[in-house]
Formats: sequence, structure tokens, C-alpha cells
Amino acid sequence: MDNRCENCIVRKFNALRAMSKEELKSVSDSKTSKIVKKGEVIFEEGEKLGGVYCVRGGVSKLSKLSATGKDQIVKLASKGEVLGQRSVVAEESSNLSAIAVNDMEVCFIPKEAIVTTLHKNPDFTYEVLRHMAHDLREADDVIVNMSQKNVKQRIAEALLYLKHNFGTDSEGYLALVLSREDIANVVGTATESCIRILSEFRKKGLIKTSGKRMLLLEERKLQDLVDGF
Repeated sequence: MDNRCENCIVRKFNALRAMSKEELKSVSDSKTSKIVKKGEVIFEEGEKLGGVYCVRGGVSKLSKLSATGKDQIVKLASKGEVLGQRSVVAEESSNLSAIAVNDMEVCFIPKEAIVTTLHKNPDFTYEVLRHMAHDLREADDVIVNMSQKNVKQRIAEALLYLKHNFGTDSEGYLALVLSREDIANVVGTATESCIRILSEFRKKGLIKTSGKRMLLLEERKLQDLVDGF
């Protein structure tokens, strides 16, 4: 399998696309690829990162531990996304933990390759800034949702987000299978509340479940719920 950054389609989704061929070759020569199994930690909150992780396959949950010891999932990062970028650029310890939701393939790029290119290539610097700005906007949306929407609306929105961003399997079930606890941590509620609301959705015929798997039967009604109708 060709594992060179120059030939990797994944880089077209992130700031690496702004690197020159020489810069990409340098990154490729210094990076290491690894498989991360479902549930394994990629890095932990408070860790000093020696580089960034480019996601070639699979999904990672990025979460922050609250004062009460509960995880708040702030982002689900998939193919093409770069983990740890902000920490490396700001030279700070990681603000979030990254854990594999399913089996992943990631490439670790040492920070020297990133920082050197930041100083030399303004197009790359601009792309990094653009991606960080996008992450900030997403974080703003999360804050607004938490304050303005009730738990039922947030869970409905999370289900629609999972379908639109990660798709469905051959049977129509959500392709990304999250535990009830993870869904609760995405929307910022107790696991028991999440289980109760999903059960209510099932009884109303909005969703169908099979173990952890979920199929959305009434997307329009779920969207109406999100919109407050």
C-alpha cells in the first residue's frame, strides 16, 4: 500500500494540501503510521504533544473532562482531520483527549515538520488558520445549542448529524455506532436521560434500534423537533 503523504488522498481534506512537494516529502519521511484499536487512547488531556495525528481511517472522539468527572465530547473527527493541531501551534498541553470510537489508522507527524512549514509557507499557515477558525465556529455552535435547546432536541440533532456526516450501512442503520453513554456525552446529559429519550423516540416510531445500532425512520419529524415544532 502506498503510504506516502504526496500520494495520500486524505491530505486534500486538511491543511497539508497547501504544502509543496518538497515539504510533503519531508513530512512523509518523518511521519509514522499506526493502527489504533477501538477504545484506545491516541492522546490524553493535559499531555504535551510531540506532533499531530492525521486520520487516514476511522473516527475519534475528542472530549474534555468536566469538574464532576464526566466526559463532554466536543467533536467527532474522521478521515482527513488533523488531531492536536492547536496544541502544537500554540505550544500548549492538549486541551482534549482523543479516543478511537472504532478501529482507526492514523499518521503521526512530528511537530518540527509542521512548525518549520508554518514559518516558511504562508499558504499552509493560512490553511491551518482556516481549519482552526472552523473548529472555533463549531465550538460556538455547541455552546449555543447547550444553552438554547433542551436535551430531547439535542439528541434528535445528534442523530441527524450522525446520519448526515457518517452515513448509513447496507441496512440503513447509522454507520457510526456510538454507545448510549457517548451519545449522552455528545449532547451533555446523563446516560439515563439519553436512554429514556431514545426509548421515547422508539415508541413514537421516530427510530428503530437493534442493540447499539440505530435506524432513523422519521427524519422530518426529528428535524421538526430540533426546530422546535
